[in-house]
Amino acid sequence: MPLWQRLLITVATMLVTSFLAGLSWRWLFNTDIPSYLSGMVGGVTAVPVWELLKRVQIR
Repeated sequence: MPLWQRLLITVATMLVTSFLAGLSWRWLFNTDIPSYLSGMVGGVTAVPVWELLKRVQIR
């Protein structure tokens, strides 16, 4: 898989995960999620997604 496709999928996954974490946090605690926590959730999600995409062979 080309670098630009992996990068695009990884960034999209990070954004979706951060957004869902923010919604979950608001539902649970009725306040905004701290930005550093949202970024950490997205960043921790990005590492396994990137590694998974490096191993995927699309023909």
